[in-house]
Amino acid sequence: MGYPSDLTDNQWAQIEEYFSVGKYGNRRKHLVRVLVNAVFYVIKSGCQWRMLPKDFPPFDTVWSFYRRSKNKGIWEKIMDLLVKKDRTRSGRTEYPSYGVIDSQSVKTTTSSESRGIDGGKKNKRPKTTHSY
Repeated sequence: MGYPSDLTDNQWAQIEEYFSVGKYGNRRKHLVRVLVNAVFYVIKSGCQWRMLPKDFPPFDTVWSFYRRSKNKGIWEKIMDLLVKKDRTRSGRTEYPSYGVIDSQSVKTTTSSESRGIDGGKKNKRPKTTHSY
C-alpha cells in the first residue's frame, strides 16, 4: 500500500547514496527506503510517531533511524543537495551569491520581561516585584 508521501523511484535514486551501508555491513531488519518513507509520512501527515500505520516498521525503529540519521547530518546533506539541484534546474547557480534577513521577522524577547500574562483573563499586565 502506497502513501502520497512515499518516494518515487527517481526521488529515491537521488538520495539513496546517503543511506549507504557502513563498513560493518547491512544488519538492518527493514529496508532503508521503507524507513525513509515512514519518516516522510510522519513529517508530511504531522502524526505522532506512535500513530505510524502498521504497514511501516515499528515506530521506535523509525524514530531511532530518523534520530541517528539526523545526528550524522544526513538530512541536512540531502536538503543541501536538493536545493542545489533545484537552483540549477531553474537556471541559477548552485550557491546563492547573497542572502537577505528581514529584521521585521525576527522576534524579540526583551519586551516581554517586564510584562506577564494573566492566564485566566488573557490580558497583559505589568509584573509586580515583591521584596520579602
